[in-house]
Amino acid sequence: MITLYTWGTPNGRKVSIALEELELPYQVQTVDLARGEQFEPAFATLNPNGKIPVIVDSEGPGGSPITLIESGAILLYLSGKSGKLLPRDIRSRLDAMQWLMFQMGSVGPMLGQAHHFLRFAPEVIPYAIDRYSKEVLRIYGVLNTRLSGRAWLAGDEYSVADIATYPWLARHDWQGVDLKRFPEVNRWFEAMSARPAVQRGMDVPK
Repeated sequence: MITLYTWGTPNGRKVSIALEELELPYQVQTVDLARGEQFEPAFATLNPNGKIPVIVDSEGPGGSPITLIESGAILLYLSGKSGKLLPRDIRSRLDAMQWLMFQMGSVGPMLGQAHHFLRFAPEVIPYAIDRYSKEVLRIYGVLNTRLSGRAWLAGDEYSVADIATYPWLARHDWQGVDLKRFPEVNRWFEAMSARPAVQRGMDVPK
């Protein structure tokens, strides 16, 4: 059994979507970020960085339990455990991995900064809003170019790269982005949104 420590954020939803797609049995342990539960000692023993998601797999490598932090590492672990969500062809596999890294290094951090300065900052900072809003549009443009002529980020195969990226783009309204400006992204987004496992994963925790 896998225990998923999570909250209703894009990074948390990456893992719940993957678990639903893979049909792996798991249970959810909520970590209420608004109440600061991620900083409590019990959670710090799982992740000293104080962030979700975390998984504890009671049947890890060699049959021994394993605790994993960082959503990208968790996605790669779940893919390796199941043999799914990464293409077998080496070139396609590397495509999936590089676009997963693009999500980890660009999509999440930059869109997250846009969320903060557009929605949560205690004061309006025009420079920050302008900086991150422009970067958001640039990133959407990169994704739009990548998805041109491709069903998924890795090409013909649905992968962890798509799963990692979707929850962040699901908050496009938070970023002030009209998806119709990016037709290839919009097409991909609609295909992702139609997947039952994505719908279930986005609803975790309830």
